[in-house]
Amino acid sequence: GCGAAVTPQQSLTALACLAAQHFIAATACQEADYGWMIQHYCLKQFQLSMEGIGQRLWCDWDETVGTYGELTNCTALIAERLDCYWPNRLVDEFFVAVHKQYFRNCSPSGRALHDPPNGVLCPFIVLPVLVTLLMTALVVWRSKRSEGIV
Repeated sequence: GCGAAVTPQQSLTALACLAAQHFIAATACQEADYGWMIQHYCLKQFQLSMEGIGQRLWCDWDETVGTYGELTNCTALIAERLDCYWPNRLVDEFFVAVHKQYFRNCSPSGRALHDPPNGVLCPFIVLPVLVTLLMTALVVWRSKRSEGIV
């Protein structure tokens, strides 16, 4: 570690350690700046784009993939400019918040879930009910017919 130096060699090691700490402090990611920039640059542009798409189409991946990609690239570009690792904890929290706000009601496939039109749904309900009634009537009719023969 960077402790007190006793010998000349330890003194040189301490000097190198001090210089490295200064370099790391000067070039380290400023998380507060990074968080502010992704909120005020990336998110603002994303919000404008999503408003343009319209809330009804937010779950349509074909409509939002371009805007989402731009948001991702924006966060990566700012991270690069500020010497921050990407992805990082702030990016993870940022995208979780974006998903909670814009995509919380979307299915994993990217398509909005809704019932099919009645023209499709009704046959899938009526047909099994009719087959069940018909089979029940057929069984009752056959059982009564065989009773009369015996």
